[in-house]
Parts: sequence; structure tokens; C-alpha cells
Amino acid sequence: MHALPLTIQSRQDSLRALGESGADGPPIDVLVIGGGVTGAGVALDAATRGLSTVVVEAQDWASGTSQWSTKLVHGGLRYLQMLDFKLVHEALTERGLLLSKLAPHLVKAMPFLIPLEHRVWQRAYYGAGVTLYDALANIMPGRRALPIHKHRTRKGLKKEFPDLNHDSAIGAVQYYDATVDDARLVATLVRTAVSYGARAASRTQVVQITKDESGRATGAVVEDLETGEQITCRARHIINCTGVWTEDVEQLADTEGGLDVLASKGIHLIVPRDRLQGTSGMLIQTEKSVLFFIPWSRYWIIGTTDTSWDLDRQNPVATAADIDYVLEHANSVLNITLTRDDVTGWYAGLRPLLQPGTKEGTSSSKVSREHTVASPIPGLTVIGGGKLTTYRVMAKDAVDFALGNQAEELSCLTDEIPLLGAVGEGAMRRRMPALQRRFGWSDMMVDHLLHRYGSLMEELVELIEQDESLARPLEEAPAYLRAEISYACSHEGVLHLEDLMCRRTRLVYEVKQQGLPALPEIADIAAGVLGWEAERQEHEVSAYRSRVEAETAATFAADDEAAAAARARAADIAPMHSFGSLQGNTSSS
Repeated sequence: MHALPLTIQSRQDSLRALGESGADGPPIDVLVIGGGVTGAGVALDAATRGLSTVVVEAQDWASGTSQWSTKLVHGGLRYLQMLDFKLVHEALTERGLLLSKLAPHLVKAMPFLIPLEHRVWQRAYYGAGVTLYDALANIMPGRRALPIHKHRTRKGLKKEFPDLNHDSAIGAVQYYDATVDDARLVATLVRTAVSYGARAASRTQVVQITKDESGRATGAVVEDLETGEQITCRARHIINCTGVWTEDVEQLADTEGGLDVLASKGIHLIVPRDRLQGTSGMLIQTEKSVLFFIPWSRYWIIGTTDTSWDLDRQNPVATAADIDYVLEHANSVLNITLTRDDVTGWYAGLRPLLQPGTKEGTSSSKVSREHTVASPIPGLTVIGGGKLTTYRVMAKDAVDFALGNQAEELSCLTDEIPLLGAVGEGAMRRRMPALQRRFGWSDMMVDHLLHRYGSLMEELVELIEQDESLARPLEEAPAYLRAEISYACSHEGVLHLEDLMCRRTRLVYEVKQQGLPALPEIADIAAGVLGWEAERQEHEVSAYRSRVEAETAATFAADDEAAAAARARAADIAPMHSFGSLQGNTSSS
């Protein structure tokens, strides 16, 4: 299997394939609506069953919930309290697959501490819980993916996390889970699906689901948001994977059936790594949610909150109250005081909360406490709920449900299919010292590149061979190479500057000012690869600056309504399709 790039040309080919299915060509086997982690997983699942598959996403890949998660791949310790052993085992199995086979370059082990205040009952209670957690992970065949838990004394806890307030803590239980860059996982899933034959079109919105006289869903009308063109396509099966937009898509089929999904907002803060001394992650239970301290190479992610949200679902925002809440609860367990000045960045995302049952007239299969698959009308399958860790199981369940009896002969293979960059990662790791010496990269840069690309690093090296200036770090964002910007534009489906700042890199929250100092250099590189004229480049820069201004203003608002109003100013930017921009450079494949 050859790794295929996501390019402007491949997007146009995908739109052409949609149009052909609505004209004289055969219908598509599976049309996937939604390009988050579930939709990307469904596209890979369907394509590897030999089904003609097209996945469409109204914005950029992972532009919804899948870019703003806590970035954990975990079994769900809280479900042990509910005695849901099957669900925990399922999630731990998926965690093990991602760590050992499917995406070992993207998913990395991380130790977490649960501080203890009561010597006897808490150590026994949490110790028994993580022992069971480890036991359920051990059921997975093969070598265990993570170490077993350990008990830490007060002295050991202080060594692992010096900045924790140890006055009340008598020790800790240390267990292991894993972390992942969520948006990077989604982009890799989409590319892997395309490499196995799927087609993929971002910035392509479904505006109608078509039906035949019997009421069966037979296809869709989609709009290319870059040009305004509408395309009618036909599909044997349509699978709705749109998370908090689930009910919007159901309404496009003119049906009152389906799933009931609510949105809950969670925010996270970014603090420089050297501001907080600790080598392990940490989990603290609060009165409203769980507070995580998660160490990445250059910063800490601290969160989260859990509040209802019924405003603009495309642009959830962090308010002053949200930020103060996280800081207050973080400071309550630390022996230092974090202030707003310590916060490098922040992000807010929406969880799709699946409500019990299904709407009237809906056939369904409740396959998990976390997710449900349903069919509001024949030909349309809807999946709701779930979490990032179990995306592959959700995708399998959705495709199985859509295919019905046909699923027996076309069974799921994705537990055996590594994502792009996984195969050959070890060999690339052995090549990196020579590349490091040649280009003068730091150890941290080498680790960063291997973690993001694995064996796909070979493709970045090919770009650098053509232009060695790409081997240099960005001047104002030296954690990234210039080559990474060029590669994102030529191989990873970038259409807009926002895609680069928010999802191909994470500069939108990793550095102060949401990466604005690096914007001119990044825009110059993108313009060269994507063929932007000066006017288009200026508009892209202006649009991102407006986004940053609006989001920053939102963080000083007192409540969600005021913050959303401040953020809405960014939506007034002129639409990109006014430039007819995608007729530019299409030879980047």
C-alpha cells in the first residue's frame, strides 16, 4: 500500500466522483458525513472492506470536537466505579492496539498520579481500582503495552511532582495511560483511508439527503464551500458521524427519527512546561469534573470543565469564568500560584452527549454505554456518543449496522491495519541520528518529528532534499520546521491558513498570541506551495488575525453569551470561495 497525499487535486477528484455517482455512474457504496475521528475511522473501515467510499467534511478535518479533546487514549477509570468492566476492557484493548500496532508513532505512554489523602481506605480503594484496570488490559493478547501501576510514598510523590502541595497528601497511586495529538490522529486516519481507496473532500457540506418514493435515503446534495457549487450524488449507504451536529444532519433527511445529542463544553489551559515541576501527569477529582495535569514536551495541558452549551457549535469559547475555574482548582492542589499571565494558550471544545434511547420510529443497536448506532430511515445510519479512544470500534459498529447481513462476508479488518507512519518507524528512528547531525536538529526536534510523522518522515526529507531551507526551524515558532508547513500543504489537505495554525500545527494554543509572530513566514511558505496570489495571502492572514482578536476578546467576557458574541466577529470575514482559490496550484501530489 502506497501512502497517498491529500491535495487540492485529490479533493477535486473526490468531488468529481460524487458528481459521477449522481449522473450516469454507479452509486457510491458508502457516503460518510463528518471528518472527525469517527468519520475518518468509518472511511478507513469501509474502504478496507472493499467498498467504494467518500468522506465529506463541512470544515477542515478534525475541525469539531476531535481537535479539542483532552488528548488522552485511555480505558476510562471512572467506568470501573460503574462496574462496566466490558466497556473498560474494550477501551483498554483499543489503547493497546494503538500503542503497539496501529499508531505507535502518534500514541505515547504517560504515567499519571492519583494523590491520596487517607492512608488506609484511599490507598486500598484506588489500588484495587488500578489493579483491576491493569488486569483488564492484560486480557489483551500479546506483550502488554504499558507498565503496571505502582504505589508512591509521600517522598516518592514529591519526587514525581515537586510542585504538588504535599501537606495533605500521604502518597499516590501511579498508573499508565497514553496521550495523542487528536487532530494529527484524524489527519493520519483520513490519509490512510485515502491510501486504501477512499476519497475525501473537506470544506464540502451536505445540504440535503435525497430519498426515493419509499422513503429510503439514496444520496445527498453537497455544496463545495470553496466555490459554492452544488453536487448531487447517489449512495447505497449513508453514515452520519457528525457529533454535536448529528440532529442537524438528521433533519436534512426530513425525518423526526434518530438520536438525541446534546453539547457539553470543556476547556483546557496551556502552561509552559518549566512553570510547573513534575514528570508525571496527575488526575484530581473536582466537584464538577476531573482535573488533569498532562505534561507534553514544551507545555502542560490543564483541564477540564463540564458545562452545557447551546450557542454556536462551530466556535465554542473559553470565558473568563472558565479560565478562572481551572486556575482556581489547579492552584488548590499546587504549592505555587498560577495566574492568567502564566497561561500561554487555551482551547474549548464540545462533547457530544448521547441522550438515552432513540427518537420515535428509529431502529437502533445500543452497542455500548458510550455510543449508539441507529437508522432513522432506511439507507441512513447514525452513530452518536463515544470517545476518541474507541473510534475504531465505533466505526466497525456503524459499518456493520449499515451493511446488515452483508457485514458477515465483508468483515472489519482495521485491527490489523497500521496507520500511515507506523510501519517502518523503527528503521526511521535509526536513521534520525545521521539526519540530526546533517541538519543540526536538537534532540527535542528529533523526538517531535518522529512523534508526528513516524516513517512518513521520509517524505519530509524528500522535500528538504529539494530545498534545504526547509530544514530550518520557523524563526518565531522554532518547535516546528519550515518543512512541516510545506508538507502540510502538499500532503495533508491544507486549504486555509487556519488549517495550518490550528490543526496541522497547534500554534493556536501552544505559544503566546496564538502564533501570530510566526504567521508571515508560515503564510509565505503556504502561498508558495498552494499557489496563492498576493490578495489571497493577505486575506488568509487577515482572517486568522481576526480570529485571534475575537477569541482573545472572548476570554475576558463574563459568560458564554458575551463570549460567543465576541467570537462571532470572526465569522464576518469574507468567505474564501470569493477568490476561486482552488484553481491554483494542483500539482502538489
